[in-house]
Amino acid sequence: MSTERYTVSFTPEGKSARVRSGTSLLAAARTAGVHIPVRCEGKMGCLMCKVTLEPGSGGVLPPAEAERRKLGAALDHGVRLACQAKVCGEISVETPEDPLKRAVRLQLEKQREEDDFWR
Repeated sequence: MSTERYTVSFTPEGKSARVRSGTSLLAAARTAGVHIPVRCEGKMGCLMCKVTLEPGSGGVLPPAEAERRKLGAALDHGVRLACQAKVCGEISVETPEDPLKRAVRLQLEKQREEDDFWR
């Protein structure tokens, strides 16, 4: 494994980690303290660790054939499996919003709209 290190930034968390080249995005996320849900512990079985990269952004090695088969056309939209994508440069990764946090955020936004309506 290379000793080169790269910064992986995670949005919307605003956290980052400096990791060695060849480190998976899932391992980089754990180093940064970013939770990416998985059930298969990184064996590409659950497909829960989908993250989004800016298309053509570089910073990760191209997907292997197995990941290509699993993701299909989603690859064209920058979707990768965090357990499979390996760091090879500086990269910014968008992680999915936690479902509970999303539900709370949407409820708060709805409440603000209602409050603004009655003012």
